[in-house]
Amino acid sequence: MSEFLYLMKSELMITIIIFILLFLKIFRNEMNNGAVINFVNGLLAINLVVGFFGITEGGLFADMFVTSPLITLQKNLLSLGTFIICIQAGPWLRNHKHVMEFYMLLLSTLMGMFFMISSRNILMFYLSLELATIPLAALCNFDLEKRRSSEAAMKMIISSAFSSGLLLFGISFLYGTTGSLNFDDITHALTGTRLQVFSFVLIITGFAFKISAVPFHLWTADVYEGSPISVTAYLSVISKGAILFVFVSVLYGVFYPLQETWYNAIFIISIATMVIGNLFAIRQQNLKRFLAFSSIAQVGFILIGISGNSPEGTASVVYFILIYIFSNLGAFGVISLVSAATGKETMDDYKGFRKTNPLLAWVLTLSLFSLAGIPPTAGFFGKFFLLMAGAGQGNYILITIAALNMVISLFYYLKIVKFMFMDQNDNPIEKVEAGLFPKLAMAICIGGILITGFAGGCYEYIYSLIV
Repeated sequence: MSEFLYLMKSELMITIIIFILLFLKIFRNEMNNGAVINFVNGLLAINLVVGFFGITEGGLFADMFVTSPLITLQKNLLSLGTFIICIQAGPWLRNHKHVMEFYMLLLSTLMGMFFMISSRNILMFYLSLELATIPLAALCNFDLEKRRSSEAAMKMIISSAFSSGLLLFGISFLYGTTGSLNFDDITHALTGTRLQVFSFVLIITGFAFKISAVPFHLWTADVYEGSPISVTAYLSVISKGAILFVFVSVLYGVFYPLQETWYNAIFIISIATMVIGNLFAIRQQNLKRFLAFSSIAQVGFILIGISGNSPEGTASVVYFILIYIFSNLGAFGVISLVSAATGKETMDDYKGFRKTNPLLAWVLTLSLFSLAGIPPTAGFFGKFFLLMAGAGQGNYILITIAALNMVISLFYYLKIVKFMFMDQNDNPIEKVEAGLFPKLAMAICIGGILITGFAGGCYEYIYSLIV
């Protein structure tokens, strides 16, 4: 029993929090939003701390569920990102009618992601994926009075249903040709037949939809723009990070015998994702759409690290996701505060932003610098390790294209900085007051951007969990 509690401590903690909120909703529905927000933030802080204790390794349910120090770290990173998003969401949620429901849906998706990361059985993986996806569609529609929020939820449902159909189609072929649903048995049964390669193509297509890789990215910008900013941040960072963790595990583990095939696929998809993501990001005016295409371009860089097919590749992906959590949530934190206070979400609105909100302007600037990969921010080191992992395959054409795309990305990231610090605005955004929790979230993000870049031991620790 003690082993069960240790191995599933992350999932059990989330389940306990969900039940606590459910009981409060039923029996203490008169609680005001401020008290609920403070209470849930406290529970999430406890969950984050508990996640770092009792790290162990083992499996449950005939090894359908496994955990290890690396898997535990991945879950803790997702818990950290969720905690930051929840304390950022305070100003928006204080005036919302369904605060309890928001947290229950959010934590349900997080629990699904935890099970997905620990899955070593395709059936369990798929059920976990659906648990992580379906509540997200409801969250996209959480701005109930806005039509575009309903449109975002509908597009999320349609795209998820389509990608899940392709994934199930590929899984059925894989099961038919290998006779097993367990990851290890499938790996040993793969011989590279045409039907197995076809099943792999369908499965990688399903993953590509989930991570918004080109050409399966068309839903991303519309869903990001229509969803509440806190949900957009969750989609961009937590949901994508969880899928990428599983994607690395599936490629390096289940489909290791087909590495030559999937390397060629990753090579093409990574180039297309970087180029298309950057070109469309240049054209955006709405900041949520801008960050949507920015996140698509970032996926292209992550795929380069994955293409390395090495322990360095896994370490670089986990390290970059950690940095991406701080960088992207730092940017989303500022945009969320401004949107909640003024409703403004376009780039032109941020002209002269430094004069009225110097602190927020610097937080947004450092976050954009990190996303662009400008030293000495952590984003530079994250992309450096991704490119070094990709260079292990000796494909310097891919590295050259990535370097050129980094130069292109500098243009649209620095354009926002120019608007805030150099341009004038006759009607600038007024002074935005940030509460205690949003300030704490920004402090965590900026501290993470600076510390994870200079603390070389961070990458080394992640690497030590893999080798």
